[in-house]
Amino acid sequence: MILRGRIIYKGSAEGEVLKCEKPVIFLGDLNERTGDVENCGNVKDKIFVFPAGGGSTVGSYTIYGLKYYNTKPRGMILKEAEPIVAAGVIIAEIPTVDMIDISKIKNGDYVKIDGDTVWIQ
Repeated sequence: MILRGRIIYKGSAEGEVLKCEKPVIFLGDLNERTGDVENCGNVKDKIFVFPAGGGSTVGSYTIYGLKYYNTKPRGMILKEAEPIVAAGVIIAEIPTVDMIDISKIKNGDYVKIDGDTVWIQ
């Protein structure tokens, strides 16, 4: 299956999906030192799929912390990337696409991101 969306940070990535069903508040839900997301799992080396982010602008730096601590996901796929997520993935250099119907992606799927395109295998 092929899905097309909007590029937030250009690039290519592929791997196993870690999907959270609820929006992620990065400052409170994410431990950037370990990559653990509360009630979801560990994002390190995964394709992180979630509906949206939220919270304060410090969340952008929390996303950057994933790069700093070498715990970042290979890529991110969202329904909607608001400015907090967009700024964070840009400074952390995480290939990210939004405006994707994430209901078609399941936890554990293998996906590939290439620019604005997502392939579900």
